[in-house]
Amino acid sequence: MDIGTLIGIILGWALIVASIVMGGGAGFINVPAVLITIGGALSATLIHYPLPKVLGTIAVVRKAFSSKEQDYIDLFKKMSDLAVRARRDGLLALEDDIDHMEDPFMRKGFQMAVDGNTIEVIRSVLEGDVDSMVQRHQVGQGVFKSLGSYAPAFGMIGTLIGLVQMLRNMTDPSAIGSGMAVALITTLYGAMVANLLALPLAGKLEQRSNEEIALKSMVVEGVISIQEGNSPRIVEEKLRSFIPPKLREKTGDGA
Repeated sequence: MDIGTLIGIILGWALIVASIVMGGGAGFINVPAVLITIGGALSATLIHYPLPKVLGTIAVVRKAFSSKEQDYIDLFKKMSDLAVRARRDGLLALEDDIDHMEDPFMRKGFQMAVDGNTIEVIRSVLEGDVDSMVQRHQVGQGVFKSLGSYAPAFGMIGTLIGLVQMLRNMTDPSAIGSGMAVALITTLYGAMVANLLALPLAGKLEQRSNEEIALKSMVVEGVISIQEGNSPRIVEEKLRSFIPPKLREKTGDGA
């Protein structure tokens, strides 16, 4: 689990709440402002994306709290072991291992290799699956990016509404200050939602997507390299090129 995501969200909101409390805390809770900012941003996002895609994003959020570091090492070890077996016993010897592979993508790749498909066909099919995955991930990222762009906009709309209401009631000058404060609350809410939730989550999901692409690419390159009959050492070197430098030493490479 990537504890940094959770710490960042909690710490950011906690610091803002603490600063509000230390300053008195009065006037920072406004239900109409929440309805305008949050409700407006969600409404605009629903207009931008179909409802099933927005609801599907809820399941995508968990990826922001996951870590892929161990996945690189585990995949490297599995592919290395398969390369050794294929070199020693032949590619067909891996047929018994296919049913025990937990990753459907890896299972599909090795099944195609064992079935005797050409390298071009295997690469085309697997890379097509990766492209489809990227498109799905981009929708999840796009939903949060939309929230991040719409929330400040609706915060400004709320501020304008508050200013109009305040200017229509100028008979009491003593109420102008409090009215202005309420009007600006929506801008604050919009900025908080965008910069402490929506946009950071979109960025983290994009990073996780890039990591998953690297893992899928490792599988593609490993399957093709093993089918080509490359030595286990060559297979390992090809796989290492997809692993972040700080993790490569855990694969037995000091580079």
